[in-house]
Order: sequence, then C-alpha cells, then structure tokens
Amino acid sequence: MAHGRDRILVTGWFSFLHGEATAGDVLALHRVEEVLRGAGLAHDVVWSPGFRADGTHFAEVDPAAYSRLLFVCGPVHGPQVEELHRRFAHCVRIAVGVSVVDPASPAVTGFDRVLARDGSGSGSGPGLDLSARAPGLPRVPVVGVVLTHGQHEYGGRRRHAEVAAGLTRWLAGKDCARLELETRLDAHDWRLCGTPAQLESVLARLDLVVTDRLHGLVLALRAGVPALVVDPVTGGAKVTAQAHACGWPAVVAAERLVGRRVTGEAEYGEPGYEELGYGELEYGEPEYREPEYGELERWWRWCLADGRDEAARIGAGFRAADAVADAADGLVAVLGAGAGAAAGGTGRRPEA
Repeated sequence: MAHGRDRILVTGWFSFLHGEATAGDVLALHRVEEVLRGAGLAHDVVWSPGFRADGTHFAEVDPAAYSRLLFVCGPVHGPQVEELHRRFAHCVRIAVGVSVVDPASPAVTGFDRVLARDGSGSGSGPGLDLSARAPGLPRVPVVGVVLTHGQHEYGGRRRHAEVAAGLTRWLAGKDCARLELETRLDAHDWRLCGTPAQLESVLARLDLVVTDRLHGLVLALRAGVPALVVDPVTGGAKVTAQAHACGWPAVVAAERLVGRRVTGEAEYGEPGYEELGYGELEYGEPEYREPEYGELERWWRWCLADGRDEAARIGAGFRAADAVADAADGLVAVLGAGAGAAAGGTGRRPEA
C-alpha cells in the first residue's frame, strides 16, 4: 500500500471485520474506483480480513496518511460507521451511493458530504445504484453441484464424506458460479424442485455439473450438459458403471480425493500410504499427502471444451429412435412370460 498525504481511503461495509461484502457493494466500489482512476486520484481500498485476507485492513492503516475518506454504498448507520468519524476526524469524509435511514444519526451527520441514492439527502429523488454502471465483468462457468451423503448400503467402501470434503474444497478455489442442487423432489419446500421438468430446466442452463450421484450424471447428460463425476465408493460402483453405460469418460475414482498418510517406505523407494477416513484429515502433519486434484483439473478443462459437444451428442442419443436399449425395453416380454407362468403353473428362472 503506497502512502501519500493526499491519498484517498475508500471504505464501505466490505471494510469492517463484522461487516459483509455483497456483490452489489463490490460492484459499487468498482464504479467508484473507475471514477477515481479516470481522474488520476490515488487511493487505497480497505477490506475486511474475513473476506480478503491479502488486502489492506483497518488494523494496518495509518489515518495520517490520508486527507480524504470515502464510504461507498449501503446504509449509513450504526457504530462501525460512527467509529470512522472518530478515527479519521482530520479527513474530509464523503458518503457516496448510500441509503440514509435517519438523517439525524451521528453516522450520517459525521460526513462532510452525503451523495445519497435514497432517503434524505438524495436530492430530487432516488438515484441509480452505483453497481448498475460498474465496469463490465467477464463471464465465468455456471456449475451445478449435486452431491450425496447417503448410500449406506456400501458399508466400509463408502467414501462419501471424504469425497464431498475434497471436492468442495477444490471447487472453492475455482473461478466459477457454484449452484448447489438436489435431485430429491419436494412439493412443499420452495428451495427444491417439485417436478423433474423443473430440475431439468435448471440443468439445461448450466455450463457444467459436478456430481457424485448416478442421477446427477444421467440428468446432466440428458440435458446435454457435461458432468464431472466422482464415484464416492472405493473400487467404483453404480456411478462408474452408469458412466460406462452412457459412454461418458469424465469419471474420477474416490481414491483420488481421499487424503493419505505416509506409513513407511515400500518397494523401489516409493512411500507406502494409509488411507484416511473422514475426520482423520490431518492437513498439518508433515507425512500427510494431499488429495490428488490433477485429474479433476484435467476433466474440468475437457468438460468445458470438447465435453460440451460430447454431452450434447449423448443427450441427443438418449432421445433418438435407435437409442441404446435399457431395462424397460424387455419389460413387456418379461411381464407376458410372468403372466403365462402364473396361468400355467410353470415359469422360467429370470435371466442373470
């Protein structure tokens, strides 16, 4: 952070330790920074350490280094805003793009100027929020995340918790818009889809689905959307089998996302490993080996490139007249055979 007596300190609710950074607040900040840069005005932005650990924080700011303070967006209200007036009393203090709830409160009266968007001080009427004219942003992938924590029928082969922990930890570092989804339908909970058509409409608007569920895979492909799939069962189970049935290659084994501890030296000098269960992920110990995310990264890139066309092709194939046979294709014949067996008192053993 470069200092100069004439620098401007830019603050907002995104600056407070117990504040919050909303998308609208940060876009409003981008609009103000655009104006400051255009005018050649040097400035620093204060961030909450809870949101931007690598940013400038109030704890390290020298008030004497600034002559002006801006407070951007949100309501001008409360003790945190009032503290700005006390700590930066020597600065010219300006609030911009804010809501004025109580014009007589110390939080408001402490500013030298208030350029309000609404409330008392907004001039002739409500003004356009600063976020509306913020600089344009790049588009990022929209990713549906469909995970399960159940399937206890797999017993000791279950790695659902470890897979979910590793997968979500990895996803948190990806520059994408994550949307948590659930294949379970509910006619009463507004947060869940009530019909398959509602869920399919959501899936069709995504760029990618990340899932450890069989139906997360199938429904994504049915909608023509690529799926990055992790089988949460050691050795592979129904998720891997269904991927093979669909002809879909982007499947990662559970073992890749489970942390391991070095247990000793094995043959050829390679270390031996002990697989860690959920709750045993000791990230700090020197012998710990992180989950392997390289395969996820490779399939992520493929899904967002060639995988788009492949998913569309497979999805169209599901609806084609010459679609691959499924179990329902033989159902009528089996039902007929069953009816005949019941009438005649004999029947054949079901096919394996």
